[in-house]
Amino acid sequence: MQKPQRTYGHLIIALLLLVMGTGADAQSQTVKKLTVRDSLFIQTMKSDSIIAENTYKEIMANSPIVADSGMVSASKPQKIWKPDVQTATWLALVIPGGGQIYNRKYWKLPIVYGGFVGCMYAYNWNGQMYKDYRQAYLDIMDSDPNTNSFKDFFRPGYNFDANKEYLKSVFKKRKDRYRRWRDLSIFATIGVYALSVIDAYVDAQLATFDINDDVNLTIEPQMMQDRIPFSRDNNYYGLNCHITF
Repeated sequence: MQKPQRTYGHLIIALLLLVMGTGADAQSQTVKKLTVRDSLFIQTMKSDSIIAENTYKEIMANSPIVADSGMVSASKPQKIWKPDVQTATWLALVIPGGGQIYNRKYWKLPIVYGGFVGCMYAYNWNGQMYKDYRQAYLDIMDSDPNTNSFKDFFRPGYNFDANKEYLKSVFKKRKDRYRRWRDLSIFATIGVYALSVIDAYVDAQLATFDINDDVNLTIEPQMMQDRIPFSRDNNYYGLNCHITF
C-alpha cells in the first residue's frame, strides 16, 4: 500500500512544477512582450520629437517676424539685395527713373517724374509766351497796318501811336526774357535727368554700405620724440585722435 501513495505524490509534485513552469514562462513572455512594446513606444516618441523639432526650426526660420528681428538660424543665412551698379546706371540712362525702380527706391519716383513734368511745363509755357511776344514785336516793328497782333495785349481804346516807341522796347525785352527762360527750362530738364542717373549710381554703390552705430572717437595725449629747431628738448606733447568705424 506504500507504492501507490508514493506514485500519487510524485504526480502531484510533477503537476505543481509544470504549473509553476508554465506560469513562469507566461510571465516571461508577458515581460518580453511588454519590453518590446515599451521599446517601440520609446522609439516612436523619439522619432516624433525629432520631427517636431525639425518642424519648429523650419517654421522659425521662415517666419517673417523672426526674420525681421534678426533671430534667423546661422545655418540658413538671410539673402541681402545687392543691386548691380552698371545695370542701375544703364537703366537710368535709357529710362528716366529706371535706376530708381531697379534699386527698389520707389519713393523717389514722384520726385524724379515731378521734376521732369515741372521742367516740361515751364518749357511749354515760356515757349508759348516767347512766340506771342516775338510775333507782337515783329508786327509793331513793321509798317504794315494789317499786322497788329500786339493789340491783343491791351484793352480796347488804348493809344498805341503815343506809346509806340515805348511798346517796342517792352515787347523786345519780354521776348528776350521768355526766350531765356525757355532755354533755361531745357537745361533744367537735362539737370534733372543727370541727377536721376547720379542718384541711381550712388544708391547702388551705397546699397551695402555699413551704417551701424559702431563709431568710436578716441582722444588721448601722446608724447612724440623729434628734433625741433631752436629747442634743447626733443620731446613734445600733443593729442592723438583715433576714429574706428
